[in-house]
Amino acid sequence: MGEPPQLNVSLQEQLVQHKALIGAIANIQEPLLLDEVLKRTVTEVRQLLKVDRVAIFRYFPEWEAQGEFVAESIENQWNSILETVARDGELNQQFAQLYRQGEKREASQDKLLKQFQVQAELVIPLFEAEAEWGILCVHQCNYPRQWEAWEVEAVQYIAQQLNIILKRDRALQNLQQQVIQRNRAAEQTKGAKREKAIVATVEKIRQSLDIETILQTTAQEVRQLLEVDRAVIYRFNPDWSGEFVAESVKGNWKQLMQEQLSSPDLKENVSECSLKNLAVSPVVDTYLQNTQGGVFNKGEEFRACNNIYNAGFSNCYINALESYQARAYVIATIYRDRELWGLLAIYQNSDSRYWQEEEIDVLTKISAQLGVALQHVRLLEQTHQQKEKLKHAVQKLRKSQAHSIQSEKMAGLGQLVAGIAHEINNPINFISANLSHTCGYVEDLLDLVKLYQQNNPNPSVEIEEKTEEIDLEFIDNDLPKILNSMKFGTERIHQIVLSLRIFSRLDEAEMKPVNLHEGIDSALALLQHRLKATPERPEIKTIREYGDLPLVECYGAKLNQVFMHLLNNGIDALEIPHEGNKNTPTLHIKTEAIGENAVIRISDNGMGIPEETRSRIFDPFFTTKEPGKGTGLGLSISYQIIFEDHKGRLSCHSQPNQGTEFKIEIPLRRNQSN
Repeated sequence: MGEPPQLNVSLQEQLVQHKALIGAIANIQEPLLLDEVLKRTVTEVRQLLKVDRVAIFRYFPEWEAQGEFVAESIENQWNSILETVARDGELNQQFAQLYRQGEKREASQDKLLKQFQVQAELVIPLFEAEAEWGILCVHQCNYPRQWEAWEVEAVQYIAQQLNIILKRDRALQNLQQQVIQRNRAAEQTKGAKREKAIVATVEKIRQSLDIETILQTTAQEVRQLLEVDRAVIYRFNPDWSGEFVAESVKGNWKQLMQEQLSSPDLKENVSECSLKNLAVSPVVDTYLQNTQGGVFNKGEEFRACNNIYNAGFSNCYINALESYQARAYVIATIYRDRELWGLLAIYQNSDSRYWQEEEIDVLTKISAQLGVALQHVRLLEQTHQQKEKLKHAVQKLRKSQAHSIQSEKMAGLGQLVAGIAHEINNPINFISANLSHTCGYVEDLLDLVKLYQQNNPNPSVEIEEKTEEIDLEFIDNDLPKILNSMKFGTERIHQIVLSLRIFSRLDEAEMKPVNLHEGIDSALALLQHRLKATPERPEIKTIREYGDLPLVECYGAKLNQVFMHLLNNGIDALEIPHEGNKNTPTLHIKTEAIGENAVIRISDNGMGIPEETRSRIFDPFFTTKEPGKGTGLGLSISYQIIFEDHKGRLSCHSQPNQGTEFKIEIPLRRNQSN
């Protein structure tokens, strides 16, 4: 009598288990999102087997050797292992294969399972297509448990269903990725076409330098490109009133440029209503980016309205918009340099319109390029005006006497030279002062690198690669040389600055005691580039034979001009081939005090000056140089400076093929004269 009831109980239990399994599978398959599927899986399995913990372990996609628990269902008293990271070795992945074969495993043999408080474990591998995705783990924590066959089969069956879901999710992700890539490609194609259209529009804008043509071309191209009913350009006046200056209209919509001429109210409404509304930001309009002063902020200078009746505008502004039949608009600012020049606006008159970001982007880019074109036109106008001013100035200067022109030029040159010397002096002093510190710092750093190499003969691969990449040995050898070259360069600049200051002598407008040797040296320093060797001749040698010359009361800046003229003429003579040019080209400067006079001789061993020419060299505008290489005023001005300003004497002694000597004689003190 006892056997059949036991059989009936067993069948009944199997039915209950089977029904519970079917219900669990149904619940697991219901959600569409994978995270929700995983959560329901661990919950259903734990309820089905009445265990303490069910968790799903997933391998990291980029590193299959590790993973983490991504879903868990657990009794409250046990520790959670959710988001715990573990290696496959720690999980003993090989036991998954044993479970496939139906073999047993003692949980006490694994340290990680002890950490998880596991007394009995059942693990089933999970697959995404053919690739191993993770592990489904079933834990009994409060006591050891012998898993029954139907429990293992149930978990395996659930794992199979989960594998199907994982495969489906992967296929869905791949499909979504394909859709995203296609959309991205389509967007890129669309963006490329849009950029190409912008470039074409900008090219048309730049084809003209006439401002009216530029504005009308912009309005027409913008309207056609964005397919709107109206495109206009509005220009501000200095008092912030304004007017429409260009327009392109589709179909039979009214012409605002004509309307503003026949209806003054239209222009007044634009100034009084439209601009006031553009200077504040209604809550419903999120596009305007304004400054604290209510002015468009350069960088985000646009405003868009999809429907003028839903934007919360004042009646005044709505009436203004209705007067030119607008139902939606986008307005972008036009900046000419930093000046808010005007507005570029597009209007949809037929109906409201939801403006796409791409359309707004096109409008703002074209408005920015229009501002560049307007700035270009203004610069050209300013250049033309400057050109006309310069033309008149040149004509006026040509009416002046030749000597006055030369004097003003030399005075201006003196100011320029003094200014350059002053401007160069401050930064070069800073560089020079810090260069010595830099040299010390560099030497310390290089020593530190060497010390590091000595104490760490086996650096890391990364350091060795970087050492080879930068060629540390070359830097160690070349950097001190560069710094020494910089020192030499700064010293050279110091010498040039000193020469410039001596040459200009702007603070010596009156007669003062002057060291003439400094003036000669400064002129030679400024002419150093002309003394160097060229393909046609060797380097010009300079001989300075300075006597015991006291300070001379003179106009220092003017005498420096004389020295410059005479030395330049000497160099010019040495550059002309002649029969006696086998000797080294040489400039000889000799100074001495003879009686109450200072005597300066500047001579060269060039071809000399013929007698018929020598008699005219001090005449204004006389020159033997090629056109464009001389004005004929240098010696004339020098003669005037020596004779009239210093009451001295300037003479020339020369013979063909034997060189030329210019002799300057001026009193040592102003109360003396020759």
